[in-house]
Amino acid sequence: MSNKSNQPYKGKANLTVLFGDDETESLPNSSVPFDAIQLPPTQPRRYFDSQAMQCLVESVKIDGILQPLLVRPLPNGKYELVAGERRLRAAKEVGLKEVPIIIRELTEQQALQIALVENLQREDLNPIEETEGILGLLANRLDCSVPEAERLLYRMQNQMLRDNDNVIIQPESEVVVQVFQDLGKMSWESFISNRLPLLKLPEEVLGSLREGKIEYTKARAIAKVKDEQARVTLLETAITENWSLTQIKAQISTLKSESQSEKSEDSLQTRIKVALTQVNKSKAWSDPKKQKRLQKLLVDLESLLSS
Repeated sequence: MSNKSNQPYKGKANLTVLFGDDETESLPNSSVPFDAIQLPPTQPRRYFDSQAMQCLVESVKIDGILQPLLVRPLPNGKYELVAGERRLRAAKEVGLKEVPIIIRELTEQQALQIALVENLQREDLNPIEETEGILGLLANRLDCSVPEAERLLYRMQNQMLRDNDNVIIQPESEVVVQVFQDLGKMSWESFISNRLPLLKLPEEVLGSLREGKIEYTKARAIAKVKDEQARVTLLETAITENWSLTQIKAQISTLKSESQSEKSEDSLQTRIKVALTQVNKSKAWSDPKKQKRLQKLLVDLESLLSS
């Protein structure tokens, strides 16, 4: 893996902070037709809150687009969006013919890094988006795939545990530490312990988290329900009824009790079947005393079933 220059973000997704004044070339700002802008192949943001989008649409209707979109020129004469997808969507909804843009000569990796950092600074960012965004940023900075970045984090964790919290000095590890320091959101250790496990949640729980329908503490509790149908039902109810974490945990306890009761019933039925099989094969039929006792037990069983 190769690393890129360490430039702290410090909460600002601007080009000077990310790459320095001399690393990108700025072209004159202008306005271009809406259809001259195309989306990049990789989009950090997957979910757009419909209510927030509608508010932005109303704002654009009245005031237009106040903050230009950041784009980079493409060889085909069009522009690729780097930052400002919500504004672009709102412009399309309103029916604007042109949109204001800031043009920067950026490589594909630089453009992706800006998009990732901007996305990570959103106020409405949910834990899943943040986790996936940070992994994407790490992969970008390390010039590797997201799975490779995730594996590196676990290797770092294992090394720290093995070496009794000694300082990690490998170049790739230094990049990881620097990225988390620059973002200022959490430590890389906390990210591994509290955020990476979220990506292993059941898909329906992940989807609800991505869409901001449920808090991640509630989602993690619901994900512990192993029965898929019970889990889906609980998730839907918790969202619809806006259940608290306490209510969710109480329902999970109820589900566990019901499950244990069902297992107990299944166990009893199994024991009876096994006992009947053993009775048919038993030598008790040739023993008068045992036959008499079996008859008494049979009478008791028939009485129990008829009551």
